[in-house]
Formats: sequence, C-alpha cells, structure tokens
Amino acid sequence: MNTHSSTLITDCISFVKDTLSGAEGGHDWFHIERVWKNAKLIAAKEQCDLVVVELAALLHDIADSKFHDGDEKIGPLKAREYLESQCFDAQKIAHVIAIIENVSFKGGHNNRTHESIELDIVQDADRLDAIGAIGIARTFNYGGFKNRALYDPEIEPNLNMTKEEYKKSTAPTINHFYEKLLLLKDLMNTETGKAIALERHKYMEGFLNQFFAEWNGEK
Repeated sequence: MNTHSSTLITDCISFVKDTLSGAEGGHDWFHIERVWKNAKLIAAKEQCDLVVVELAALLHDIADSKFHDGDEKIGPLKAREYLESQCFDAQKIAHVIAIIENVSFKGGHNNRTHESIELDIVQDADRLDAIGAIGIARTFNYGGFKNRALYDPEIEPNLNMTKEEYKKSTAPTINHFYEKLLLLKDLMNTETGKAIALERHKYMEGFLNQFFAEWNGEK
C-alpha cells in the first residue's frame, strides 16, 4: 500500500469515528473496526484490491438504513461524497459504492447487482460480526435498543419474510437467530470466511441450547 493510500485509510478512520459518534452499540465505530479487521484477515489470502476492501469495510455502515427511516441511498451517498472529497480514483469509488450497496443481508432478499472478490471479502467480514459471541451481544443490544421481547413462545420465527417484512419486523430477539444469524454460515463466500463462520455458528447453537434449557427450567 502506497503512502497516499495509507493516508487515505487513516483519514477515513477519523471520518467514520466522527460520523458514528454516539451510534447504537451494535453499529458503532467498534463494529466498523471489527469488520475492517475481519476484511484484512480474509483479504490476506485472496488476490484483491486491498485499498478498495479497506475503504468499503470502513464505510459500509456510514449511514445504516435502519437508523435513517429505511433509506438505503443515504449510506452510499455519504460514502461517495467523502471519497470524492479525497480525490480518490473515480473507478475505485464506483467499486466501493457497489460493495456498500450489495453487502447487506436484508432478510436474504438482497440479490447482488455487482460481483467481485472485494465484495465477497467485505460481505463475509460483515457477516462474521453478526454471528458468534459478538453477534449474540449485538443482537440483544439492538433488541434492547428497539425494546423487543427476549423471547415469546407464541411468536414463531418467520423464515419466509419479504425484504420489507424483514426491515419492519418487531419480533422477539431470539427469532432473529433463526431468521438471519443461523443462515449466514451457508452464505459465506470465501474459504477463510467459511472456516471462521463454522466455529461461530457452533457457538451460537450452544448458546441457544443453553437459553432454551434455562427458559424451560431444565438447568
């Protein structure tokens, strides 16, 4: 990575930290930092444009639609404005924006309109932060933020939600494991991502077994 790229990454980190100051705990700077680290870990074993990977990872949640009335355009727009202000290469800006537009899960209905190894890497990195111990913590943090029940045996997980239903769901937090988190292991793109996801998936299964045993007074 050349000096200009290194300086851009450093500046981008400062921009993201400032922009996400006070953000909800599961979508704050520390989430971005973990995704960025995951992306670099995966990228180390792939032939890719590392600068594009790092910038996309750093900017992928600069304005999450969940916190902007469902507006999916504001995040890519903010990212583009920032990168253009840094006089970054126009083709690479387009690549970063395409990654940001395609990285999200959205109930499993986000059909990708762009394909690249860089997107594969950033998508895996983001999904890894949604599973395992961190994923469990983030899920309950967001559920608390939205004042959702932990679990309600009367409300079954909905495995056939449309994109809009997924975005508007108010279901108990435990349902989210079945509607998203447990599905991610089989949606990973890279071999590194798949290997890490498998271990984190097993951890979540163990947590759920313990949760239901305690809920039912068995332990």
